[in-house]
Amino acid sequence: MSGDKELTASAPPGSFTRERLQIALAMAIALPGPVLRTLTIADLPHPELAPEAESAVFGISILAAATLLIWTTEVAEQMISATLALAILAIIAVLPEYAVDIYFAWTAPDDPQNAGFALANMTGANRLLVGFAWPVVFFLFWFKERKNVLVVGRQNAIGLIFLGAATLYSFSIPLRGHLSLLDTAVLFSLFAVYLILSSRSPPREEEPLVGPAQAIAALPLQQRWYAVCGLFLFAAGTVFAAAEPFAEGLVHSGEGLGIDEFILVQWVAPLASEAPEFLLAAILALRGRAVAGMTVLISSKVNQWTLLVGSLPLAYSISGGSLDPLPMDSRQVEEVFLTASQSLFAVAILMTLSISAWEAGIMFLLFGGQFFSTEPAVRWGFGVAYLVLSLRWLVAERQSIVPLFRTAREELSVGAASESAGGDGVDPPTEGRDREAGGR
Repeated sequence: MSGDKELTASAPPGSFTRERLQIALAMAIALPGPVLRTLTIADLPHPELAPEAESAVFGISILAAATLLIWTTEVAEQMISATLALAILAIIAVLPEYAVDIYFAWTAPDDPQNAGFALANMTGANRLLVGFAWPVVFFLFWFKERKNVLVVGRQNAIGLIFLGAATLYSFSIPLRGHLSLLDTAVLFSLFAVYLILSSRSPPREEEPLVGPAQAIAALPLQQRWYAVCGLFLFAAGTVFAAAEPFAEGLVHSGEGLGIDEFILVQWVAPLASEAPEFLLAAILALRGRAVAGMTVLISSKVNQWTLLVGSLPLAYSISGGSLDPLPMDSRQVEEVFLTASQSLFAVAILMTLSISAWEAGIMFLLFGGQFFSTEPAVRWGFGVAYLVLSLRWLVAERQSIVPLFRTAREELSVGAASESAGGDGVDPPTEGRDREAGGR
């Protein structure tokens, strides 16, 4: 879409006082993070915080900044071209997660234990996304619609195909016992092709913006651009300023409380950095837009399983000034194998472009069961269980594999036709579109 396009709002600009106060409040909550970080770097007087308080203050800053990013991106998506919007969305969706994870990888050459923390944070974020966020969106959809099957939409066929490809490749990582620049090249290439092909799919229908995003969209064009760019820069700067002290605070908190640091970094940090994304998907589901919520989460999973994973060895290599791979010990090998197996199970379930109540239940129960033990045998056991279940689903739903690729091809061809027609007069295939509200 053109940047010259005027967006419409359902209410006059003067009626957005509450929404503007929400934006101001989010900025105020985010502000302590960059202020404290600036004072520390400049060696100016600043409060000395305990590790627990430090991780809390900077974690809250990240949460507030990510919320601002979500509101801003909703508006930007309707102001710029489809390709650029998708590129920005792909990065913004998990920007807090990137900041924390890449910090660990960047500092790993000087502090080897941070290599394990980088992998812990990455695997925890990926497993939370599939094992917790996906089922939660389904159950909110069920609560809202009282339907036992959620059709996730034809637009997700491309994402699922690339998620499947990245997942199959990811099984080579635990076999090699490290993440190298080869992984960066392969996973970045997968993401780039996914980005290009996704940009050719039919443009999304514009949907009315609500809340703070609607207040931003109601501004005159020039002011809207200033607001979008200003909020984006403020939020992105806050996230990067808060990432290091937040991560360090978590590690030191674990040491002080006697909590296993690996567990703390694997689950608490991703919960903080992924929370805005989870909340957005949940809100969409409660508003009757569960398909949109699942689309956000599927896109994020593709992003994290390609771009995020590939970023870790790259950050490690640049920081260390060498081509050495990011090392993995036996525990990290187990974690990556388990995460890859869960990802394969998720792809197998969604091959039909739908998810049922009992499939969402199995996802959630298998994820929850992992918290009852940290023994290596348990991790291997859950990984194998995911693989067995994946095989069961792949065999049972094998007739859905070809239609999945056909659907992706149709989406691309319709997108190309729409683009050649100037975006007018070409409607995407109607098959399945009426089902996106929930039924098969």
